[in-house]
Amino acid sequence: MKTDNWTLGNRSFSSRLLVGTGKFSDNATMLRAVEASGAELATVALRRFNRERPDEDLAGPLSRLPGLVLMPNTSGARDADDAVRLAMLARELCGSPFIKLEIHPNPHHLMPDPIETYEAARVLVKEGFHVMPYMGADPALAKRLEDVGCVSVMPLGAAIGSGQGLRTRELLKLIVRDSGVPVIVDAGIRAPSEAAAALEMGCAAVLVNSAIAAADDPVVMAESFAKAVVAGRAAWQAGLMPVSDSASPTSPLTAFLPA
Repeated sequence: MKTDNWTLGNRSFSSRLLVGTGKFSDNATMLRAVEASGAELATVALRRFNRERPDEDLAGPLSRLPGLVLMPNTSGARDADDAVRLAMLARELCGSPFIKLEIHPNPHHLMPDPIETYEAARVLVKEGFHVMPYMGADPALAKRLEDVGCVSVMPLGAAIGSGQGLRTRELLKLIVRDSGVPVIVDAGIRAPSEAAAALEMGCAAVLVNSAIAAADDPVVMAESFAKAVVAGRAAWQAGLMPVSDSASPTSPLTAFLPA
């Protein structure tokens, strides 16, 4: 099995599993799950950076996990101006150049706003951020975001928190085919098998939160996802067999026993 690192901005990573830190029953469980996942990049909501209330702060405990890089997100932003303001504040609080750009103004479907996302990305790239935009599975938008300097694109597999898997599979394939930056599936993934499938189709990584946090045993589920992305990446490197419309024998059809 090949072992290969991948790059975001000026940082090299070996784990292809990114994790979210919301929805856990308690902070202790979250920290154990993040550690068990082997993730090197974790996204944290800005409201969880609270130096004055250590019991509510996640940034401090997470920053003490070896090898873990924090990626603040702009969750809660309704437009580009909101997102830029939150990103600036997040960088001041934790110093990380990474930002998960997330703008979903409609609370009923939580779909990312493509226009505001693009406008915010343009500004944040110029401000020196490593921008990782959460977006719909739109190949045209993915290329636009790459062109303005985003270090990755993060198309959804299905609606955030829905656990519906890779509903956008065919569009994800198009994004992967045409992308010059890492493609990271974000949202919708429920099972480790779906994470493996995303890597098998050539995605660079997956970001998983709800599927780990809402599991009966988040720590074991985190370990399962870690193994799944390794298997999926190895399968992509090995090269999947072609799909055929007809059956093909796996054993010779000629007789091998004497009459």
